[in-house]
Amino acid sequence: MKMTGIIFSNIYDNTLGELTKKRTVASVPFGGRYRQIDFVLSNMVNSNITKVGVITKYHYQSLMDHLGSAGAWDLDRKNGGLYIIPPFANMSTEIYRGKLEALYGALSFLKKAGSDYVVLCDSVVICNIDFEKVLESHIKSGADVTCVANKEAENMKEESKLLLKIDDNGFAKDITINCIPEDDDYAGMGMFIMEREKLVEVVEKSVAHGFYHFEKDYLQYEFNQGNLSVNVYKFNDVVLKNSSVASYFKNNFKLLDYDVRKSIFNPRAPIYTKVRDEAPTYYGEGSKADDCLIADGCKIMGEAENSVIFRDVVIEKGAKVKNAIIMQGSKIGKDSVIENVIIDKDVEVGMGRTLIGASISPLIISKGEKI
Repeated sequence: MKMTGIIFSNIYDNTLGELTKKRTVASVPFGGRYRQIDFVLSNMVNSNITKVGVITKYHYQSLMDHLGSAGAWDLDRKNGGLYIIPPFANMSTEIYRGKLEALYGALSFLKKAGSDYVVLCDSVVICNIDFEKVLESHIKSGADVTCVANKEAENMKEESKLLLKIDDNGFAKDITINCIPEDDDYAGMGMFIMEREKLVEVVEKSVAHGFYHFEKDYLQYEFNQGNLSVNVYKFNDVVLKNSSVASYFKNNFKLLDYDVRKSIFNPRAPIYTKVRDEAPTYYGEGSKADDCLIADGCKIMGEAENSVIFRDVVIEKGAKVKNAIIMQGSKIGKDSVIENVIIDKDVEVGMGRTLIGASISPLIISKGEKI
């Protein structure tokens, strides 16, 4: 059974603050050398999905630069491949307000996809999942929709967009939106499978009636009306949800844990990204790097602790970096102190500067700033 993939690249832009001021949430850097979209896109490719549409909204130049011809994901092909789907807008609503309206703008793509099923995915969930197993569960259940969900303790402390209670047969028996989880709730991961023709029908009907939220206006509403059966695929491996600046900050550091890296970066199902040829990182005399993820092409002359450091970062002699995310091409000047800070791309921190944030509310330095 063939599947087509749909990735929503902008749905959660407003949750990551300054990090999405000039880019989509899908193209936000993560984990030292990746962009967030790399994970869901690699999961699709590893699940033999060879046709993927990425629905955009605005600020997607960075995303297009990263994806390029999609050769890194083996999607530069004549049959199938990667499609960038520009935003749908009309006179009354301007740019789309939710997933249903976003999908309405992708109807031409969906109608021509030629697959039996469609996988719908957000781009803020970091995991390594086999969608072929999800499809197998969906077909076996006979449900209208299959929702991927997990019950990881860390994700159950905060308000969740979609919560499901599950019966003994794996079907949803209750669906709530934007609530604090109870002990028996599973949290939706923003991943759904349904028949392609059914999805097209749902989108056309929903938008015609003024509905635009997939989870609230379709999934929850139709379920409560008794018109929809929802199968729940329980995902039991590591899930990192970057749904806020605080969770993004925390989840980058979770990659320092070997067991987390082992789950997400499974060699049998690799996470692909845009290839950049860089020299190995240079460590100067007297430098120190303790419990860090450091990409290629860096120059470390100072000290770094418990930090995630992207390509081509320079940390000058005497500089001390702790609990920080430093993105590509940034430079930390001599004798500077950086702690609990997210430094975006191409930032220059001058000599002797002190930047200290809080672990639950990190300081963010915007792309290209000079301090």
